[in-house]
Amino acid sequence: MKCLSGLLMFAALSPAFAQDQTQKLQQEVDDLQTTVKALQAQVQALKAARPATPATVTAASLPAASTVTMAPATPATSQPAPSPLTAVPSGQVNALALSDAERSPLPAQQSVSENQDSVSRIDNEAPPTDPGLKGFMQIPGTQTLVRLGGYAKLDAIYDVNSISYPDAFVTSAIPVPAPRNDSGNFTMQARQTRLSMEIRRPTMFDESLRFYFETDLFGGGSGNYGFRLRQAYGQLGNTFAGFGWSAFADLDAAPETLDFEGPPGLIAPRQAGIHQFFHLGDHSSLTIAAEQPASEVNAYQPDIPSVTANAVHGTQHVPDVIIAARTEHAWGHLQLGGVLRQIGYTDGEQGQRVLGGGAQLTGSFKVATLSPYSDLLMFGAGWGKGIARYLADTGGLNLDAVVGPDGWLHTLGGLGGHIGYTHYWNDNWRSNLVYGIARIQHSPWLATNDFHDSNYAAANLIWNPVPTLTMGLELLHGRLMEQDNRYNADTRIQGSVQYSFVR
Repeated sequence: MKCLSGLLMFAALSPAFAQDQTQKLQQEVDDLQTTVKALQAQVQALKAARPATPATVTAASLPAASTVTMAPATPATSQPAPSPLTAVPSGQVNALALSDAERSPLPAQQSVSENQDSVSRIDNEAPPTDPGLKGFMQIPGTQTLVRLGGYAKLDAIYDVNSISYPDAFVTSAIPVPAPRNDSGNFTMQARQTRLSMEIRRPTMFDESLRFYFETDLFGGGSGNYGFRLRQAYGQLGNTFAGFGWSAFADLDAAPETLDFEGPPGLIAPRQAGIHQFFHLGDHSSLTIAAEQPASEVNAYQPDIPSVTANAVHGTQHVPDVIIAARTEHAWGHLQLGGVLRQIGYTDGEQGQRVLGGGAQLTGSFKVATLSPYSDLLMFGAGWGKGIARYLADTGGLNLDAVVGPDGWLHTLGGLGGHIGYTHYWNDNWRSNLVYGIARIQHSPWLATNDFHDSNYAAANLIWNPVPTLTMGLELLHGRLMEQDNRYNADTRIQGSVQYSFVR
């Protein structure tokens, strides 16, 4: 009876209990609908307040042969609109996002030679000539990004006077004295044509890896089209190893010329070495490097029978040591570098080693604020003893040091300087004014026809109707003076057409 009474009481109470629970559930549903409507209104307001941006995609989720445009994963409320300088065309991977590289703070600029694209930089940062790291493709199934680059370039060159090397305006190749039949010379060549490959990928060390390989057609003598290795190096994080631009060089301060050689005072050799970058602040760094040595020793000693000119050759025992401090900002940059090197020689019977070295101050300054490019002033000045092999016009002339009458090796003082100004008429037209000088001290132990001084001046007008096509016209003038103060000059007119593979 008690059980039956309990069941009857539960049956009487259950409708009221069920009704109460139903009302509670209905209230919760109404509250959720109100919340969803409020969130939808906020999303619509955010979309209306900002432009559309590409969808964020991770490397792991990217399918094979994907053509998705990638952007860094950042909050929607703080992501700026893509800059026209760094926008990634459809079908390309955003290497700047996937490689964790940063953009250089230097002002954006254009370049005919594309040398700045190939420079080793701290943290593998993107150069000012390619701030968006355009043209990379992802190898399917991997995090490896690869880009094929370079350009095809035709130069039409006319020299008013004669010069021993017509393919580039090397002022040390101007003949002194001038030939009697100095009727000038015309040539066309495509030896500047260049092919490069660049690979970037993250690594297990939380540092990005960059591999760069580059060739051109300057192998062999004048007029030949042999392949030549320009660069081949790897950089893991801030450690560089391989063959590339010297740590003593500063390509961001190199003036832009259609001419392949550039001003004689420019210090920009390529050689094997190991570089280590160190941060000194947000935009400052220190580079310490050990690089390939080469003793270029002069052996012209006609009055010293104990020294046979043909037997004397340079010797190397330790690498060149280079230290460079650099600071980069939106207004430009400054770099102070120094090199310490050992120079040696032997003639099979006697020999000696001496110390040489020098310093160089380079930089660039943004002169006017324009859009998207700004005028730039670039400069460089270097001096030292035994640094002739580092100067553009005197490398290879055996002017690091000379063997004196006493058989001792004496380093030769040398200096180089250049200045350049780039003016952007608009987005498609620009001009450059360039001047450079190189000098090796007078020495009574050098031959009278050895190099003493060279001057170089250039002015050009360059047109970029589309990013992959560059056309230009350049006027150059150079003068060479020898040790006995005799000199000769040449004037050159050069026109160029260049098709870049990636822009």
